[in-house]
Amino acid sequence: MEDLFRQMRSVEADRAGALREFADLLIAHAQAEEAKVYPALKRYKNIDDEEVEHGEHEHDEGNEALLELLEVEEVGSEEWDSKLEELVEAVTHHADEEERTILNGARENVAMERREELGRAFAQERERQLKAGCGSVENVRKIVES
Repeated sequence: MEDLFRQMRSVEADRAGALREFADLLIAHAQAEEAKVYPALKRYKNIDDEEVEHGEHEHDEGNEALLELLEVEEVGSEEWDSKLEELVEAVTHHADEEERTILNGARENVAMERREELGRAFAQERERQLKAGCGSVENVRKIVES
């Protein structure tokens, strides 16, 4: 993620290519978590449902910021730089908060075997999403508008 952020900021890199790769990875990650991990975690009484729902809300914010950047017409423009920083802020905030709240709760309250099952289900769904081109502007728009 950090490497792709650096590439999207660099005038010497293929910024549009880095954004396409990032969009696929971000959408695949969020969709897989929301389909396979978050619903399972909500069933555990020692994991705060509000934290999981907050994670879903932050996915929405990240998706909206991603869409705004994907819709910028000129890579490297002031608008591009501004929208990129909004995306970086949304994604890094979510990753930090998710690690501290949801994932720590899962480590403490979900058996290793179940976590491994959820990890496999997540990886399969993530791969399915990536193969489907989930980061296309059209798909991101559909996700944001739903």
